[in-house]
Amino acid sequence: MSFDFAVILAKAPEILMGLGVTFLIWIVGTLFAVILGFVVATARRFGGGLVDTLLTLPIEVLRGTPFLVQIFLLYFGGPYIGLRLDPITAGLLGLSVYGAAYYAEIFRAGYQSVPVGHVEAATCVGFSRGQTILFVLLPEMALLVMPPSLNMAVILLKETALLSLITVPEMTMTVSAIGSQQYAFVESLVVLAVVYWALVELANYLGRMTERKLSKLGTT
Repeated sequence: MSFDFAVILAKAPEILMGLGVTFLIWIVGTLFAVILGFVVATARRFGGGLVDTLLTLPIEVLRGTPFLVQIFLLYFGGPYIGLRLDPITAGLLGLSVYGAAYYAEIFRAGYQSVPVGHVEAATCVGFSRGQTILFVLLPEMALLVMPPSLNMAVILLKETALLSLITVPEMTMTVSAIGSQQYAFVESLVVLAVVYWALVELANYLGRMTERKLSKLGTT
């Protein structure tokens, strides 16, 4: 038995299309997850005890159940309650909500890491709540939440592979289908591993660049 990557690479246009879908869902899903997670964390921080309690349960449920189960419930169970989504929409929504639960905890920890005295000082000089968040909390917690935020983004990138199970035409589904058609199962898995590794390395590189820039801004 010999390896023949040519049968996989001959389908490069199809693989690139699948890669494009993976990249798009990852970027958009992560962006929505960051925004929603920040909103939830801010609501828990400033909304009072009742809001904090109401938001805690869904966050714990999302963080305590596998992503695969969540997307299955969303895509296959949604029609039972009148929610019919196409695969890409279901995958994007599922990834965004799943990621938001983790980003909400990341930002909540970031808020808690900012010294209380800094917030009190901002209040004393007349800052509104919005100004306190924008000019005191956000700049101070940006560096603190950057490492876990980047790590979560990488996790979400790898989780996109599960979307193939609800027929999202992303990279895993595309390459696996090619491997099955060409009877090149091992070759397709190797190609998948290499591409995902390259994407993760790219994400880590961009993250390190961003972290260095934020560090320079914080010291000026």
